[in-house]
Amino acid sequence: MVVTGDLVDTALNPANYEETMLYFNKLRDYGYTVLPVPGNHDYGTGALASKKFVNEFKRTFFGTHDIIYPKLDIIDKIAFIGLDSMAEELHWYDRLGANGELGDPQLERFAQLLTELDKDKSCKYRVVYLHHHPFDPEPLHELKDSEKLKAILKGRRIDALLYGHNHKGKKRNGRWDIPRCYDAGSSTRKLGSTGYHRVIDLNRDARFDYDGDFHGDY
Repeated sequence: MVVTGDLVDTALNPANYEETMLYFNKLRDYGYTVLPVPGNHDYGTGALASKKFVNEFKRTFFGTHDIIYPKLDIIDKIAFIGLDSMAEELHWYDRLGANGELGDPQLERFAQLLTELDKDKSCKYRVVYLHHHPFDPEPLHELKDSEKLKAILKGRRIDALLYGHNHKGKKRNGRWDIPRCYDAGSSTRKLGSTGYHRVIDLNRDARFDYDGDFHGDY
């Protein structure tokens, strides 16, 4: 199960991380692998992020500080690649808006990872997931280095691109030549969102993806 960020409303209250872990542990007890990436609320208040929450996020949800993005998990011949779109939004001058930025070091690692996967014939599918919108952003909510991400993804074999942030549940299938492009609704029905959570069958055409009231982001 992929969770595309905003696990909590604010990281300033440590109890929020703890409460989220209770639900994650329940999902894991049912046999799910839970793959989260951080959103703008997970590293601060939404508009104001802080570096001090980075290690706390990793320790809480992965059990270690030694997580480097992109994060690769291969499950049932599917390569899940998580990106941290808050990586370069932790400076004092990034306090206006809720933008995201991957940064050149992460993008370079991502491009290298995709090249390595090109040589690995054991993975049948590739799913890339991050928090901030790579296209169709709202003002002050965009992924700043979207064009750089596009340059890496265009022409690559990517089966799905998943993201969250605005939580409107829109499909953008076919953008950047990727058959499935979705943003997720809020699992807490924030701002009246009806959820927009999806179960995706990569073995079927994108036109037949199931849209339903599923309790999980993807």
